[in-house]
Amino acid sequence: MKIQKFEDLNIWKSSLKLTKEIYGITSVGKFAKDYGLRDQIQRAVVSISSNIVEGFEKNNNNEFIRFLKIAKGSTGETRNQMHIALAIGYVTQSDFEKVSNGLEILSGQIGAFISYLEGKRKNKEFLPTKP
Repeated sequence: MKIQKFEDLNIWKSSLKLTKEIYGITSVGKFAKDYGLRDQIQRAVVSISSNIVEGFEKNNNNEFIRFLKIAKGSTGETRNQMHIALAIGYVTQSDFEKVSNGLEILSGQIGAFISYLEGKRKNKEFLPTKP
């Protein structure tokens, strides 16, 4: 399948799903009242999809790779904040594992996509191509 818009990217779809999960978790109980941690984890998870989109829309592989690396970093930041939330009792072990595992998988997928694009760059091939 040819990728023509950011909505075609599986990594974007996965990041959107994880954003929805984080917003659900952070909107209840003690987490909802801890404005600092709640806002920080929400910003971090939103940063994942936002950087995927911003890099894609630059229509330049070097820029896309740069923004994908930022998105990958945001997956780690979000996982760290989930560890904090677990340690202070804001999330259940089950919710933590579900989100943390999803973030680890997404981080790996972003890393694999970065490697793919770097290979294309070495071969002077460029993706994505937009009409």
